[in-house]
Amino acid sequence: MADWLEHSVQVEVEAPIELVWSLWSDLEQMPRWMKWIDSVKIPPDNPEISLWKLSTGGLDFTWKSRILKVIPNQIIQWKSVDGLPNQGAIRFYDRHGSSIVKMTISYAIPGFIGKLMDNLFLGRVVESTLLADLERFKEYALNIKSNS
Repeated sequence: MADWLEHSVQVEVEAPIELVWSLWSDLEQMPRWMKWIDSVKIPPDNPEISLWKLSTGGLDFTWKSRILKVIPNQIIQWKSVDGLPNQGAIRFYDRHGSSIVKMTISYAIPGFIGKLMDNLFLGRVVESTLLADLERFKEYALNIKSNS
C-alpha cells in the first residue's frame, strides 16, 4: 500500500524560453541542479525512456520513465513505467524575455516510509527541496546566459 503525494513549484528565470527549454530538456544534465538526483541516463536506442537514480538520507530509489508528451518550449510530461512510481510535468511559460518554469510531481511513497514519517512533514521537505532545485536551475541558466 502506498500514499500518493503531489507538489507544484515554480520559478521565474530572466532568460529567453528557448534557452530555458534547451537546458531543461537535456535530462541527463538534471543532477547539476536537482539535489537528490544522482543520475539520469537515456538509452541511445530509445530516447523517450530515461533511467533515474535518486539518493537521499541513505535511501536509494531507481525508476524508468517514459516521456508521454513533449511540446517544445511548453511542456515535458512523463510517467514512470518501472521502479519508484511517479509522474509529472514541467511546463514552460514565455514571458517575453523571461520564462516561468513550473514543475508538478506526483509520487507514491511506500507504506513503511509513510509510517516512519508524517506525510505532511515529508511533503514540506520535498517541496522545499524542489523549490531549491528550481532556484539552482535559475542560477545555472543565468550563468549560461551571461557566458554566451
